[in-house]
Amino acid sequence: MNRYKKLVCNTAILGLGKMASKLIVLLLTPLYTAILSPEQFGTADILAQTANLIIPIACIGICDGIFRFAMDADNRKTVFSTGLCLLMMASAATACLVPLLGLFDLFEGYVALVGAYVLSANFHSLLAQYLRAKGKTTLFAVQGIINTALTVLLNLLFLLVFDMGVLGYVLSVVVADATVAVCLFLFAGLWRDFSPRAFSKQSAKELLAFSIPYIPTAMLWLVTSVSDRYIVRYYSGAAETGLYTAAYKIPTLLSLLCGVFIEAWQLSAVKDATEEQRSGFFGKVYASYMGIIFLIASGLIAFCRVFTNILLADAYADAWQYIPLLVLATAFSALVSFMGSVYFVEKKSVYSMMTSLAGAVVNVILNFVLIPEHGAMGAALATVISYVAVYAIRAIDTRSYVRFSQHTLLLLLNTCVLCLQIAVMLLGVRYRFYIALSLCAVMALLNLRGLWDMAQKLLPTKKVEKN
Repeated sequence: MNRYKKLVCNTAILGLGKMASKLIVLLLTPLYTAILSPEQFGTADILAQTANLIIPIACIGICDGIFRFAMDADNRKTVFSTGLCLLMMASAATACLVPLLGLFDLFEGYVALVGAYVLSANFHSLLAQYLRAKGKTTLFAVQGIINTALTVLLNLLFLLVFDMGVLGYVLSVVVADATVAVCLFLFAGLWRDFSPRAFSKQSAKELLAFSIPYIPTAMLWLVTSVSDRYIVRYYSGAAETGLYTAAYKIPTLLSLLCGVFIEAWQLSAVKDATEEQRSGFFGKVYASYMGIIFLIASGLIAFCRVFTNILLADAYADAWQYIPLLVLATAFSALVSFMGSVYFVEKKSVYSMMTSLAGAVVNVILNFVLIPEHGAMGAALATVISYVAVYAIRAIDTRSYVRFSQHTLLLLLNTCVLCLQIAVMLLGVRYRFYIALSLCAVMALLNLRGLWDMAQKLLPTKKVEKN
């Protein structure tokens, strides 16, 4: 199997697991928005996002290190045992510090819930990433489906039967993560790879040197994507925050595809190409990846009002107006992730952190400039600009490590089409839906060559086997 087919195969397996899982959650959005008011939905999201900000600190970035080093390691047992021991020590420290959240009124009654969310998510993530590093791609996908199914069942139980509101919405995630983590360790046989005696100081140093920069990196990306919600809540209230949070559910389809692909791509980028082959491999894959990302983004913008009517309750009808800009931001976020894979392959995690810092600074400054006057729409625009800025920085910087064709002219044309679609939708142009659909066709034509080239790579001919 050539490396292009292997990449597609891994993407399909991971996609089957993640897409099925996330689509279930997305389709249940009408239920969540019917049961929870915009204020409650905004509060639940703030709790979850706060936990997500703490997660990279609480795991000292070790989940990323486990995956990267377990792929290379001759002795995976040492890497796994060392990583798990480090996570246990970090979790003990986290348990002592989380009560400090009680100093803020927003977390009154929810401090223990946020702490449990953080710890269960980290142990689940570490075990799942180690499973993926061992090449158990199918099992990795299946456990993701199980985790989502369990979350949904618990949501239905806690929200519909016990009427637990915000507490039930967040608690379902905690219980699901903890349950799946225990099952992976006991029933997937991961306990066989763990021994406290296998802890290695040298392995710990290497893991931490690679992983620690991912702590601020992960936090900075969360600042870029989440800080606006805190500021919108402060200036515009919980109700508008709820609308903005609900609007983010639609671009989730695009970020989901990006996440699935990047997980498969990291495996292929490390294992399936020598240093001499990477330039051509990266360039061909990037052209197809960009084409798919922008095609989906174009479709989401054209159908944003339709998705809003189907997926959100009537109280959230105005959320559609934020979707087009958030889709554009998500498209550039996807491109940023691809550029980040260069740092991952080259183990240059510090540069990933520095470029993320630039994006976070731009985002926070623009949030305070735009949100007071423009509310959630200003937040969406700030998010777009910050992701575009990080993409530009990474596109230039990564050339030092892997020089591949970044198709800059095509990127500019794709961006112009999306911006035209956004203008048509937000300005209320007559027949805007049909104009937006026509621009989808233009987007397809622009990216036809890159998609066709990749399709040829996947055809079972001798020509395909050549790079």
